Amino acid sequence: MKNWPITASIIAVLAVITMIGLGIWQLQRKVEKEAEIILLQSNFTKSPVTYPELGPVADDVLFRTSSVTCITVTNWRAISGSDAKGKAGYQYLADCQTGAEGPGALILAGVSDRPETKVNWTGGPVTGIITREPDHRTLIAKLFGPDIILRPMLVSGQGLGGLRAPKAPSIDSIPNDHLLYAIQWFIFAFAAAVIFIVAVRQKLKSSNRTD
Repeated sequence: MKNWPITASIIAVLAVITMIGLGIWQLQRKVEKEAEIILLQSNFTKSPVTYPELGPVADDVLFRTSSVTCITVTNWRAISGSDAKGKAGYQYLADCQTGAEGPGALILAGVSDRPETKVNWTGGPVTGIITREPDHRTLIAKLFGPDIILRPMLVSGQGLGGLRAPKAPSIDSIPNDHLLYAIQWFIFAFAAAVIFIVAVRQKLKSSNRTD
């Protein structure tokens, strides 16, 4: 035992314990996310609510019907997405002014085949479903990066300004990959333990030959 790598063993054990802990935490998050999804699913049948101007979007208003009046469009941007029939294209997001001051509203106005379509819509009343603005961060950034506050977004129930109607928000857009993450952490822990044990056995064998 005199050749046993004590410091390396402590580091390896702490690493394995940390990975197992992260796996257990992901299993707990899975249960929490399943309860959240049940709540969100029921929101589709609830009465309309006032459009929230600021994020974060609370679970009790997400996927609820709402209306807002866009006084004027201050900015357009296009991102990849689908229309109500599932056809791929470019979703057009409008930053709208809703008053003299304030954050305004973000409207998903519709879908076009081209990324540079001139949208013939400058504002007006919009009725749709509340969701969150798209989050384009990578998976690593979502897991380990700082939390960001996503703006509320109103997905119009019809295409505006000549655009096709956008795909309606769906509960499927809420990811629940926590079981997969948990399995990954458990695999990492197992692999780290096996690699360490093999390395120590080889080291001890080598030390015994030289003694």
